[in-house]
Amino acid sequence: MIGRFILMALVASNVWAQTSALVALADRWAEHFGVPRELVRAVIEAESNWDPRAVSPAGAVGLMQLMPDTAAAFRVGNRFDAAENIRGGVAYLAFLMKECGGDLRLVVGAYNAGLGRVLKAGLRYKHPETVNYTHRVAYLFRRNQWESMLTQRKEPAE
Repeated sequence: MIGRFILMALVASNVWAQTSALVALADRWAEHFGVPRELVRAVIEAESNWDPRAVSPAGAVGLMQLMPDTAAAFRVGNRFDAAENIRGGVAYLAFLMKECGGDLRLVVGAYNAGLGRVLKAGLRYKHPETVNYTHRVAYLFRRNQWESMLTQRKEPAE
């Protein structure tokens, strides 16, 4: 029993260490491309739950669930490589932010459904999967903003 607990603790600590490294990588690319880190973290959590080996039935791959054409457009050679996947996904988010005038509702919707569909319909785009996805990312984004605010809070000087 104790051996199983120790094994579970080691696995959990390894997963945490790996996720921590991925968060640092995501934060670095977010800063590089000028995308809010809380948004990048929210998209990764919604897309893959931080699993670099995630594959969707539609063929999206990796942490940021890049489709082949998107990966090619943002020069991602190996969609399973976490560093490349995050770089390409964050570059795509930065591109979408410019195309959508910084409206994060449109950015997130376009990330999920495609830029053409969302630009054509704007906020009237009501595909249920995209609406649910946008709400989930918005929730995660706000949670991440709250956590960032709490961790950056400084203690008053005495």
